[in-house]
Amino acid sequence: MKPFPVLLLAALVLSPPAEARSTRQADSCDRLTARMIRATGASLAGREASLAVFRAEDANRMSLDCRAPARMAFGSRDHEPAGAYFILIGLAAEGLTGAKAGMVEILARALHRDSRLTGMAQAGRAGNAALRCETSGQGLADALGLGGAAPDLTRCMLTRHGRTILRRRAGLFDGAQAG
Repeated sequence: MKPFPVLLLAALVLSPPAEARSTRQADSCDRLTARMIRATGASLAGREASLAVFRAEDANRMSLDCRAPARMAFGSRDHEPAGAYFILIGLAAEGLTGAKAGMVEILARALHRDSRLTGMAQAGRAGNAALRCETSGQGLADALGLGGAAPDLTRCMLTRHGRTILRRRAGLFDGAQAG
């Protein structure tokens, strides 16, 4: 017998059924959703498959996508969101990535400011948290599902920072950038 059919047969026999995988993924997403509720104080507005949407007093939009890598989206219709918006991002980062909430809050404020000044998305990281913030108009409002005209919409995306494994082989220390 050829090795390929044997390996395929072994993979099919040893892999868990699709229902078991989806149940495990749903349980994992439930746990992550509960952790985010505890970390931020937000309430769950809805959940479908790997997406959870929250009600948060400090953001017009707050959602969690549980697919790997797990990420959170925050949206505000305000030109200059209140300080509580950035605090919420920091709390969520602590729950999602373990990064210090205060450090991520400072980063979110700086990225928002730089995005307002340059008109371009800005990205940075604090500890294990990677954050990308941008300010934009209607296209972003449509993408977030906020509807209506929103000329100064603010949006931030939060995810865990993935360290590049090849840094050591390339002779780069943690803070160095290739290129």
